[in-house]
Amino acid sequence: MAIRIGINGFGRIGRLVARLAANDPNIELVAVNDLVPADNLAYLLKYDTMHGRFLVDHKPAEVSATENSFTVNGKTTKTMAVRDPAELPWGDWGVDYVLESTGLFTDYDAAHKHIENNGCKRVVISAPTKSPDKVKTLAYKVNHEQYDPSTDLVISNASCTTNCLAPIAKVINDEFGLEEGLMTTVHAATATQPTQDGPSKKDWRGGRNAYQNIIPASTGAAKAVTLCIPALKGKLTGMSFRVPTADVSCVDLTFRTSKSTSLDAINAAMKAAANGTMKGVLGYTEEEVVSSDFIGDPHSSIYDAKAGIELNDRFFKVVSWYDNEAGYANRCVDMIRMMASKD
Repeated sequence: MAIRIGINGFGRIGRLVARLAANDPNIELVAVNDLVPADNLAYLLKYDTMHGRFLVDHKPAEVSATENSFTVNGKTTKTMAVRDPAELPWGDWGVDYVLESTGLFTDYDAAHKHIENNGCKRVVISAPTKSPDKVKTLAYKVNHEQYDPSTDLVISNASCTTNCLAPIAKVINDEFGLEEGLMTTVHAATATQPTQDGPSKKDWRGGRNAYQNIIPASTGAAKAVTLCIPALKGKLTGMSFRVPTADVSCVDLTFRTSKSTSLDAINAAMKAAANGTMKGVLGYTEEEVVSSDFIGDPHSSIYDAKAGIELNDRFFKVVSWYDNEAGYANRCVDMIRMMASKD
């Protein structure tokens, strides 16, 4: 029986999850809630500047729309434009899992509204949660085994950056001990950034032109790793540089190990994890790559063995790439599949 999902917020991640669902016979996208009209949603699903035409089974998808639905290759998805999640009739339509991808309802009480009033069964927040004491933060193949169907009605899939950093941090800590570390993410521009200078109440630098500047920004991604790996609490923090590229980012992690080791040994550990316990989530490359080589890559993190450096036997810098859109969308789907397998 197919996993029946709904999506609240049909932005960059929501639409990529819809594309993945259309290519998986075991997932049915039942409904989408977004304030944008259905015909515009269908258009944005069909065409994407970054990821190209919408393909189903490697062929261009046939996409059409009515006033309150869109259809992909004969399969219809209902659309709604409801502001309050508590008013969404997920239960009436048999939706079991809702991807909360508006970026607005990230605390427990707000996300739980999807479940109230005959709603869905579970909610996956496609962002860091504002209620870490009530909502588990899970990174696939890092700590997803902690999912408990008896208690976890709402979970957070963390951020794309946390999903990139967590696998390499886990390998380092498990194999060599991660004593302390500073992360910088060199992050592609996102939909919230303006293309011309303008006001920004919380972050003045964030209001500057995204495609003419390198913009320093704060990020909680490194600290959020400790929600997945508690042993690293107090040992990681980080920042971000928003750069004028449209997709694909990288994590630059500078760290001190507990044990004496070498960059060659760290590379070997990453390669072993990529081919073993973290296969499909952690990638590994020794190629002479650049950011655009990873557009559409489904991994959370692709470790670049040739980009790392070492100062001595305990102080290192490593680099890992990630498609901050496609890689993360794949993890959202993986998380829903995992939950469905245990429910």
